[in-house]
Parts: sequence; C-alpha cells; structure tokens
Amino acid sequence: MTDREFDLVLYGATGFVGALTAEYVAGAAPAGARVALAGRSADKLADVRAGLGPAAADWPLVVADASDPASLAAMAARAKVVVTTVGPYSRYGLPLVAACAEAGTHYADLTGEPLFVRDAIDGYHDTAVRTGARIVNSCGFDSVPSDLAVYLLYRQSVADNTGELTDTTLVAWLRGGVSGGTVASGRAMMEAVAADRSKMSVLAHPYSLSPDRARDPDVGRQSDQALSRAAEIDASLDGWVATFVMAAHNTKIVRRSNGLLGWPYGKNFRYREVMSAGKSAAAPIFAAAIAGGVAGMTIVGGLASRSGLGRSVLDRVLPKPGSGPSEHARENGWFRTQTFAHTTSGAKYRATVAAKGDPGYAATAVMLGESGLALAFDQLSECAGVVTPAAAVGDTLPDRLRKAGFTVSVDRL
Repeated sequence: MTDREFDLVLYGATGFVGALTAEYVAGAAPAGARVALAGRSADKLADVRAGLGPAAADWPLVVADASDPASLAAMAARAKVVVTTVGPYSRYGLPLVAACAEAGTHYADLTGEPLFVRDAIDGYHDTAVRTGARIVNSCGFDSVPSDLAVYLLYRQSVADNTGELTDTTLVAWLRGGVSGGTVASGRAMMEAVAADRSKMSVLAHPYSLSPDRARDPDVGRQSDQALSRAAEIDASLDGWVATFVMAAHNTKIVRRSNGLLGWPYGKNFRYREVMSAGKSAAAPIFAAAIAGGVAGMTIVGGLASRSGLGRSVLDRVLPKPGSGPSEHARENGWFRTQTFAHTTSGAKYRATVAAKGDPGYAATAVMLGESGLALAFDQLSECAGVVTPAAAVGDTLPDRLRKAGFTVSVDRL
C-alpha cells in the first residue's frame, strides 16, 4: 500500500464518537502522518477539522456515504486504513467492509453487534484474505480490554511454561454513560431478530463467530448470565457480581481470537465476563436486578421493535443518535477490568486493563484511534480477513495503550 494517498481515513468524523476519535488521532498520530476526515457533509467535516487545532489544519476532507458504494470504494482505494464509527453497523457497515476487502485496505470499527460481525465474516472474509486486508471489528470498549487481556494471559503462560488456559473470568468495574449511537445499535439488532428469528442463534450461541466450531473447546454449556459472590472468582474480591451487559459480544470475540490464532488458549479454555455489583447489603439485590434487567431488555426491546407503535415509543424515550455523555461525564468516567485465569499446571494469573475517561467514549476513542494507527504504521502478523484486535494488533496495541496512559499488565498470583 505504499502508493496510497492516505495512511488513515477516519470515516464518520462528524458523529459523536467520530469527533472524539478525530481529536485523539490529531494528538497521537506521528509527524508526517497522512490523515483525512470522511463523511457525508464537507461543511460538517470542515467544522470538525477547525476544532482540532494546528495538527489537523491541512487534513483533507473526503465526502463518502454509506448509501453510495462507489464513494466508499473510491475512499478505500485511497487509504492504507479506514477507521469507521458509522453505525449501527448492521444497517450501514457492510458496504464499507466490502469496499475495504476488495481494495486490500485495512479497516477498524467499534462494533458491539455480533450479527454484523457474522455477516462480515460470511460475506467478505475470503475476499479480505485474498487481498491481504485486515478487517478488524470491535476495537473499542467492545472488545479490546477483553480480547487483549486473554491474549496477554496466553502469552504469559507460554513464557512461563505453565500450560494451557482453563477457567478464565473477566470482572469489570466502570463508570460511564450511554449515547444514542449505542442505543441505535442495540435496537438494530433487536429489529433484525424480530424480522428473522433464525438470527437469534448468532446472539445466543457462545461460538457463533468461531472460524470452525468443530475445533472449539468442548467444555459444556457456557452462559453470559451471572449472579454470584465475587470471592468465588478470586479470594481477593469482595461483594457480588452480575451479568455484564457487554459479555454476550465480548466473549464471542475472545473465542474467535482463539480460533484465528489456531486454538492455542487450550482445549479446556472456558471464558466468561461479569461486572461488579458492589459489596453493600443491597448488592445481591442489585446484582439480581442487573441479571434480570439484561435479559428483560432483550425481550422487551424485541417485542417493541416488532410494531410501529413500539418503535414510536422507543423513539420517544431513548437517546437519539448523535447524542452522548457530556464532556464532564466523559472526563469523570473510568473503567477497570481484571481477568483471572487458571492453567493446566495449576498456575493462576490476573490481567488488568484500566483507564480514565468514559469507557464507551473517551477511552474508546483512544482504543479505536490506536488500533487504526497500529494498522497503519506497525509491523504486524500476516493474518488477514475479518479478524479481531488480538489476532491483528495484539502484539503492538498493548504498548500503544500504555503510552496513552492505560494500565495493561499481567501478574502471576
């Protein structure tokens, strides 16, 4: 791709997370990086660029629209990497995946939509393998902390010669808000399932994104529902844990990474994610409410999405696309994940990934931006196709995130 006009194109730069990512890249891109902003409106793109400071003053603007495949193909042909924040991806994302796969252009998104990832795999994985494109899904809070933590645990167990990974659990603590874009993605999946019930199997099956289910670990039933004492995971933990709303997507990405890497995590690798519900007297009640609420949201949202009246009600009560947490809320957000892993030799490890800033927005802008920069500038593995953060940038992204102020570490317990 040495003849490409741009090192990185940020598509969707006028959106809520797109503008945050553009701001981050303006400060993090190396000197001389050829970056462009892309979206539907040149005027809006110019407004975004004007707010980014001197580093971005000369960034070109590219007009492209998800409804115009020719514009996406032209954009992809000019870039080494396209980073996209244009969602819901199941509605607007596949034409860009197609364009990048055909052009041999690397791609990164922040999707948390398993249905979209499955469609991207089925439609464009083979093309991307042929052209050498890395189509990297889920480069934000979905699912970088999860995917990198398990990958680093695996690498440490190999370095220590302590055997394969077995029971592995991520525990999440976080403070953050919800944007209209996140809600729109959830609604898009609910509406897709309401229209075609066969799609529920992609959401429900733990290995639905696997490259070859026949080779996946046979460890019995695995569920993302959780309600238990935290000490059952590790004695250092207090209180209760509950269902983590993002587990249903993150765990599929982690299992896909295992398959893409050749199933090195182990034949008894079992993975789940939970979130802390606190340790007050009311914590078990709160944990139960979370567990029930996650299941209930899916059912109620799916039913509401089936009718015009239900969709109208959702339109009235849910955040609108383009909206999101205030700057104060974003700055005061944070997240911390600790992933506890056992190995076949009896060794035990803990991987920590943590950062300041709202996890879905401020921190995600860093993770997505650094993923795109890694694809543009780092020496990476030969993997190609529709892949995961661990498979594509797992060897260089941890150092990039540390330099950006994240905590990324592995300890043997």
